[in-house]
Order: sequence, then C-alpha cells, then structure tokens
Amino acid sequence: MKWLSEFKQFAMRGNVVDMAVGIIIGAAFGKIVSSLVSDVMMPPIGVLLGGVDFSDLAFTLKKAVGDEPAVVIGYGKFIQTVIDFIIIAFSIFALVKVMNTLKSKTEKAKADEPAAPVAPTKDQELLTEIRDLLKARNDNK
Repeated sequence: MKWLSEFKQFAMRGNVVDMAVGIIIGAAFGKIVSSLVSDVMMPPIGVLLGGVDFSDLAFTLKKAVGDEPAVVIGYGKFIQTVIDFIIIAFSIFALVKVMNTLKSKTEKAKADEPAAPVAPTKDQELLTEIRDLLKARNDNK
C-alpha cells in the first residue's frame, strides 16, 4: 500500500505531468515533421535527382519466393528518417536559442533595474533612535 501511495505522489508531481505533456507534443511534432519531409520536401528532391522516390530505394538481399517476402535493406526510408531527425534537431535548437535569448534579455533587464533599498535591521533602527535621542538631548543643553 505504501508503494502505491509513493507512486501516486511521484506521478502527480508537476515535473512528471510537464514531462508527459512534452512527450505527447513532441510525438505530434515528430509526425508533422515526418509528413513535411516525406510529402513536401522529398518529392521535389526526387524530381531534381531524376525522378527518384526515396521511399522505394532499397537493396534486395533475397528475392521473394512464393509466400516469403523479399529481404531488403530500405536505405531510402533511412535517408528520410535522417532528414526528419535533422529538421527536428534544428527546430529544437532554434527554439532553445530563442528561449535563451529571451531569458538573457529578461535577466539583463532585471540587472539594469536599480536595486530596492535594503530596509534597516532592528539593530540599526535602535541605534538610529539612540543617536537621535542623544543628539536631541545635547541640543537642549
């Protein structure tokens, strides 16, 4: 029972929930980038290279025999996956760079603001009162 309550406490932490949301959004972003690469970018690249369809590029190791499928190395799909990765990595790099720039501007703006005066401590207030009382007493003599 203790194990279950510890797991519940762990799972309901803000960091875990934030991480789960990030993973879900990342998966959706990955699908968008995969579609961008395979449906938008690769067809023109294929046309430029003489009508090559990258998803069909493969080495056949063993031809299909009867009901057995062919054994192939699909390097065209690998090329598309590498391009997907490069686009995702560049997008994340750009996002982190923008976030760091905004963060540094915010920190610089905070550093440029004048610091609020520090309130005197109780000891300093008491010493100030004693000084003022002694000064007033000496002025009255």
